[in-house]
Amino acid sequence: MSIMNLRKELHLDRSRQLSGVLARHGLDYLAGAVGLERFAVTQKLFGHANNHAAFTQPEHLRMALEEMGTTFIKLGQILSTRADLLPPEYLAELTKLQDAAPPVASQAIQQTLVAELGQPLETLFASFDPEPLAAASIGQAHAATLPDGTDVVVKVRRPGVVEQVEEDLQMLQRLAAAATRYWEFADRYDLIGLAQEFAETLRSELDYMREGRSAERFAANFAEDPGIHVPRIFWETTTSRVLTLERIRGNKINDPAALDKQGIDRPALAEYATGVILKMVCEDGFFHADPHPGNFFIEADGRIGLIDFGMIGQLDEHTQELLADLLVDISHQDADRLVDVFLELGVTRKPVNSTLLRRDVEHLLSVYWGRPLRDLKIGSLLSDVFGVMRAHHLHLPSNLALLLKTVIMVEGLGASLDPEFHLTTVLEPYTERLVLRRYLPSRWIPRLGRASVDLARLGVEMPQQIRRIMAAMERGNLQVGMRPDGLDPLVNRFERISNRIVLGVIAAAFINGLAVLMSVYRPPGWQHWAWAVVAFGFLCALTLGVYLAWSILWSKRH
Repeated sequence: MSIMNLRKELHLDRSRQLSGVLARHGLDYLAGAVGLERFAVTQKLFGHANNHAAFTQPEHLRMALEEMGTTFIKLGQILSTRADLLPPEYLAELTKLQDAAPPVASQAIQQTLVAELGQPLETLFASFDPEPLAAASIGQAHAATLPDGTDVVVKVRRPGVVEQVEEDLQMLQRLAAAATRYWEFADRYDLIGLAQEFAETLRSELDYMREGRSAERFAANFAEDPGIHVPRIFWETTTSRVLTLERIRGNKINDPAALDKQGIDRPALAEYATGVILKMVCEDGFFHADPHPGNFFIEADGRIGLIDFGMIGQLDEHTQELLADLLVDISHQDADRLVDVFLELGVTRKPVNSTLLRRDVEHLLSVYWGRPLRDLKIGSLLSDVFGVMRAHHLHLPSNLALLLKTVIMVEGLGASLDPEFHLTTVLEPYTERLVLRRYLPSRWIPRLGRASVDLARLGVEMPQQIRRIMAAMERGNLQVGMRPDGLDPLVNRFERISNRIVLGVIAAAFINGLAVLMSVYRPPGWQHWAWAVVAFGFLCALTLGVYLAWSILWSKRH
């Protein structure tokens, strides 16, 4: 079998597997939306479905993603940050996705280390614990000691995970392209672009070299803060498949009994820890995008130890200022400016009705009327903001989705340390600085310089561009294209209906031809196999009828 045929067969096997999982969880309509309906029909006819009534649809989605493996677990975790795409009940369920996996055998891990680092394990480490500290879908972590006595954690990527992830990512790209043709949601929210963003995010998590560089960048950003400890990276024993970093020890930040025993002032810690994340967001533009309590340790000397830099986010200065405007405009009840901020932050493939958007923004502002910034609950505020964005088919770029998930997690972290904690109390000074920063001369002077260069270039090039446009008009080469977007759903529906009609005509002709053939052609012994031909024709007609009925019902639901 050739390599191409082997890949095709593997793709078909994976497609059958995914469609089977969706069918078992009552999500076969998703299989139809992404072009796996031919596999889903088989699963519905011959497969075994779970008890759908025992679980909600969000629960079925979470369980299906867990069954599908590494890539889809990560996809669900990313989707749990997309409040601009999914309603709250789905977000709450997807946050429960656990990135855990059975540990890889110690012998396989040691073979990977030797192959990657090129030396015997005894030379690389004075000690190496074969039992993992943690095992996830991408890799697992082991405690070890360097020859100089330094305690380290060694993260090793699971064998074969890259190949499986790459196969799944290619499939997701194909499914996104198929869904865009037939599913209005996919086209409206640029599912192809979202699949590409997800692929880039997941590939970055697979590369431990990138995680090591991110850790060093955080260490440089907090070099002047003695209260933050970012683990050192040992590059001599680090590759894209292996990451060796200093081991952080201490109490987890969500263990109040241990913190009280340690003598930690929890309200002060809540303010300081959230300030650390806000500095990353508002000052550095480079932030830890997975700040759950398991990644924060309180060391014996009171420092905060940060770990796990696989998922990071970045913001440019303009986006930082827009986010500050969002909070300030809500506090000041400025509907017009808030509409502009929504349109500039969000992304859409369809025109937005600004009048309707303004109406919903005014309703949003009425909920928060008269409340100062320091009294706002960021979590509930963002939930309302996302509700407006979903209603108008606006979605956020991936970096903003990561940021807003981070802010919500940080608010929960602060509240777990201090029930009286208000994130806006810590956030307000950063917001004020961001608003004031745009008016500093140090920011305006470089912009004016760049604008003057652009204006001079425009003045020189404009006459030539106008001449080219006029010449194209005179030659008849200037064309204006129009795309009637409103007809796309009708055209797609007509295409599906015509495909079914053609299929029905072909099948009917086949059955009719079979009947005619049997009536005029009766070779010796035909009585022995006539019943099999009749049964085959009946089975074909039954299968076709079931498929057409199912496809019509699916079309009505979508």
